[in-house]
Amino acid sequence: MYQKAAAIINEVKKAVIGKDVVIGKVLMAVLSGGHILLEDRPGVGKTTMALAFSRAMDLEYKRIQFTPEVMPADVVGFTIYNQAAGRLEYQPGPALCNLFLADEINRTSSKAQSALLEAMEEGKVTVDGVTHEIPKPYTVIATQNPAGSAGTQLLPESQMDRFLVRLSMGYPTLEEEVTILKTKQGRNPLEEVCQVVTGTEILRMQAQAESVYIADEIYLYIARLTGATRSHVMVRTGISPRGTIALAKMSRASAWISGRDYVVPADVRSVFFDVLEHRLVTGPQARLNNATAHGILGQILKTVPAPRLI
Repeated sequence: MYQKAAAIINEVKKAVIGKDVVIGKVLMAVLSGGHILLEDRPGVGKTTMALAFSRAMDLEYKRIQFTPEVMPADVVGFTIYNQAAGRLEYQPGPALCNLFLADEINRTSSKAQSALLEAMEEGKVTVDGVTHEIPKPYTVIATQNPAGSAGTQLLPESQMDRFLVRLSMGYPTLEEEVTILKTKQGRNPLEEVCQVVTGTEILRMQAQAESVYIADEIYLYIARLTGATRSHVMVRTGISPRGTIALAKMSRASAWISGRDYVVPADVRSVFFDVLEHRLVTGPQARLNNATAHGILGQILKTVPAPRLI
């Protein structure tokens, strides 16, 4: 079914110009059953991409603009007394859908953030002691603006770990921006995005991606990469086992999208920074040497030998 993956990417590309790598990695995260943190400036196409994916995959899509006034009930829902029926009834929040866009998650309170992150982790929400299942497949795309900190509530390090990957779309090139201007003239590119799969097919694709074979040598390579972060002199908090599992999941999805039923070292390297950079917490030594998480991970990637293909 990896041809279906190519079809999804082609449909999303109709609305999102020049971001093929990011589109592919978002799809990998969906196939891995994980959630995406998009850290980028406003206006670069984050909402457009989420909408395009929801149309191509026939997913129920909802969005909430986070502000300091947003409460947990605004995210996961609430119960209200129905006088006619004589009972409490649950009113689902916007987070109960297939594809949820949490816009500017760093601009809301820690309570609202925790409510969403619990739903992401558990796949269900509990309101007034009653548990409600979230539909499957379920993916959260959360955005935050890295520029400016006024009025923001940064995600705690332990909660950043809940996101499978952190991605950035970035500004388009000159040629890409000209193409965007042309495609916007007199029409909405989102209206041209067609459904190519159903939610049921996405679940089947997730199962196939999960079954991709990883050899023991590749498992060892992944474990050595994450293990090296825990002993690095410039790292305060290394990659947890959750991060190691996430790297394996994304590597499987990378292989599956490429049409293989086995993982190679290139799959691991292609998603290495996206999966691990936001999980790494640097220490005082890194600040003294002007070292970044990206630079430290790059050094580890160069020093840990990859297994040879036979």
